[in-house]
Amino acid sequence: MKKFATICILSFLFIACKNEPKTSISEIENDISESIDKATDSLITETSEDINSIKSTKALKEELTLNGFETFDYVDEKTKDTILMQKYFIVFLKRGPIRGQNEEETAELQKEHLAHLAKMYELGYADISGPFGDDGEIRGITIYNVPTLKMADSLANADPMVKAGRLEIEVHPWWAAKGFSLR
Repeated sequence: MKKFATICILSFLFIACKNEPKTSISEIENDISESIDKATDSLITETSEDINSIKSTKALKEELTLNGFETFDYVDEKTKDTILMQKYFIVFLKRGPIRGQNEEETAELQKEHLAHLAKMYELGYADISGPFGDDGEIRGITIYNVPTLKMADSLANADPMVKAGRLEIEVHPWWAAKGFSLR
């Protein structure tokens, strides 16, 4: 509704600010009416696309199961909504045994490491990655959105930092609700 009101106001201002003077009130009313009709059509189209893109919990569960993911659902007592849980794999990137690379080699490995994580995200295999803020043994995490531990392990081991021994991995299954975001 806010979009519709904004479009109407902007349309009116656009029409009112044109250099060509309107010859009659009916001409102005027709222009405003046409602008409102276009805005309404646009809003209806966008809303229809949004509604059509929303999957039911049942359909999402069936799709995930078909693709090999483990899921379960439950009813939230407070909201009465069905919550769909999916198994992800959280990979802890730990300090590896081979840390003797020089500064140049380390910089190149870091560049390749970040490219690998970006590729995992772009391909839809990883949903979140990031380093920890301390200098502990666990250097960072990646949450893989893949159906099996074997696949998560394989993708994590393909990281250039892991291949070079600068990092090593520890993989754990992790359950999270579909559609919920960090805050």
